[in-house]
Amino acid sequence: MTEHNHNHKHHDHENHNHDHHNHDHHNHDHHNHDHHGNHEGHGHHHHGDFKKKFFVSLIFAIPIIFLAPMMGIELPFQFSFPGSDWVVLVLATILFFYGGLPFLSGAKEELKARKPGMMMLIAMGISVAYFYSLYAFYMNHFGAPDAHTMDFFWELATLIIIMLLGHWIEMKAVGNAGDALKKMAELLPSTAVIIDEDGTSREVELSEVSEGDIVQVKAGDNIPTDGVIVSGRTNVDESLVTGESKAVEKAKDDSVIGGSVNGSGTINVKVTGTGESGYLSQVMGLVSQAQSDKSRAELTADRVAGYLFYFALSVGLVSFIVWMFISGNVDFALERLVTVLVIACPHALGLAIPLVTARSTSIGASNGLIVKNRQALETARQLDVVMMDKTGTLTEGNFAVNHYESFDEQYSDEEILGFMAAIEQSSSHPLAVGILDKANEKDVNIPHAEDVNNIPGIGLEANVVDKDMKITSVSYLEENNIDYDKEQFESLASQGNSVSFLIIDGENSGIVAQGDQIKASSKAMIKELIDRGIEPVMLTGDNKQVAEAVAAELGINAVHAQMMPEDKEKMIQSYQKQGKKVMMVGDGINDAPSLVRADIGVAIGAGTDVAVESGDVILVKSDPADIMNFLSLSENTMKKTIQNLWLGAGYNILAVPLAAGVLASVGLILSPAVGAILMSVSTVVVAMNAMTLRLR
Repeated sequence: MTEHNHNHKHHDHENHNHDHHNHDHHNHDHHNHDHHGNHEGHGHHHHGDFKKKFFVSLIFAIPIIFLAPMMGIELPFQFSFPGSDWVVLVLATILFFYGGLPFLSGAKEELKARKPGMMMLIAMGISVAYFYSLYAFYMNHFGAPDAHTMDFFWELATLIIIMLLGHWIEMKAVGNAGDALKKMAELLPSTAVIIDEDGTSREVELSEVSEGDIVQVKAGDNIPTDGVIVSGRTNVDESLVTGESKAVEKAKDDSVIGGSVNGSGTINVKVTGTGESGYLSQVMGLVSQAQSDKSRAELTADRVAGYLFYFALSVGLVSFIVWMFISGNVDFALERLVTVLVIACPHALGLAIPLVTARSTSIGASNGLIVKNRQALETARQLDVVMMDKTGTLTEGNFAVNHYESFDEQYSDEEILGFMAAIEQSSSHPLAVGILDKANEKDVNIPHAEDVNNIPGIGLEANVVDKDMKITSVSYLEENNIDYDKEQFESLASQGNSVSFLIIDGENSGIVAQGDQIKASSKAMIKELIDRGIEPVMLTGDNKQVAEAVAAELGINAVHAQMMPEDKEKMIQSYQKQGKKVMMVGDGINDAPSLVRADIGVAIGAGTDVAVESGDVILVKSDPADIMNFLSLSENTMKKTIQNLWLGAGYNILAVPLAAGVLASVGLILSPAVGAILMSVSTVVVAMNAMTLRLR
């Protein structure tokens, strides 16, 4: 049983620090959110603003669509006038270099990396269409007019517009990845007030503060550096830094963390860590290192586009050579080559993924899921392990009285609760808050307590209704040989409760047990994970018995307690080294490094901004059950993605050989015009299929 003491000792109310609850919570690494950053869904996407490019390009494209024939066919709405082909040439040139730039520079990067993908395929299609059209324009105007070489300006315009639209939809859907590091840096104030030896104060830039200086922090201000309080007492909100949502009492000799918020009192702090050496800075270091370590996984659409690139290029060249032999006509053979390369350009494929992404993002958002890194949807299908922080993720993070009872016939259970509430009234400790909340909820009469005093190592004592009363931990009862029901104590402690006793005039007269409440949906979520073959693992800064009690109730076998942020991150890495895909769910700055490190970082929305910035996925409602919604969304999104890839690429796989003239012997050659119509049909089919995506 000594084991359980941990919990209760704390209750010693020591030093008013109320250590009682130490619960280690404070580290609570809540969330190591390791994850994020990378966001590189498509490495190319940083080129320029697709939305602006799309609208500007549209201005140039519309006249081309009305003035230029579609693969040699005049459409009913088209017209021309003397010199209109010159207008088309000028507009198409501007469009190619302006609207096509992101694809050309993306292709250059893919070429450098020797990994042709979507950008190479698009760049090849638009470049071939443009340069061949220049050749056709020259031949028709200055060369042999009877050659009737056909231009592809219409295809060039529609191709660039559709591709820009696809990328804009995609960028918008994916949403801009926030900058976790910037958010962290904002927690530190830009200046600090230094108190000199003669007692005068002066405000300086934060960068001028050095270790050993004394800084003054007023109520409500952010604490500028790590340090130790040399005078004053206050309560500090460390939730942004540690993820623990409670104000922690602080007095002389207690340490404080830079970035946390000072509560009610003014304190003077001796600086122990600034800049690089501060806790916040170290956490930022972990996040940035994890972000840079995370390599961009190739996206399926890019891989498919890479295969199509080689396929189209080889089919095009073979068809050119074959038709040169058969017809001996360079123009005809060249037109086949160009038709193959233009038809290979992935209109449908370019929209296949962005449309599914957009639809999936909006379904997610309406169900309280924000998917910031699209890669996470792909990775979720291969998950082996889900690691979860305990407090605030699986549990509510609010302490509540689970049991109170009188052992003295003179007093009812409610009176015992009232006496404890009277003594605790002067404390803002979470356990005190739990007792007061329960007393108010039960409408219990709270008498007046006099001479409330902290007894170091024992707890609180006071005079209530002319009786000497103490709130103590189990260790005090043992040291003073006061009887108590060991079985009852063991049972309450093993359920993860902090247990306190009320001693009246030396007699054990009552007991109160408080625990953090497990979220209603946690149990079902754990069961469903296990049913899917995914192992749930609990990581917590909390003490061992509490962690094990919560884990046992939820059905989690793997529990790691008393962990610091760096321990959580190492734990994730150790699973990853075994080749496992890991998801981390958390909600505090201390979880930020692990959120970034994990293959998927899921931030609980009610957590801190930094955790949210570090996550790939945010659960807005802070409900762990939404993890299952995310897994379903991932599964369904990936099914649609694969269907769309087949629908989009399937068109190319069929149309390319037909355009090359594989069936020419039976009189079937796919004319560029029919190719263009098929291209439009496949684009519509892909779009309609994307719209049928559902969550369940």
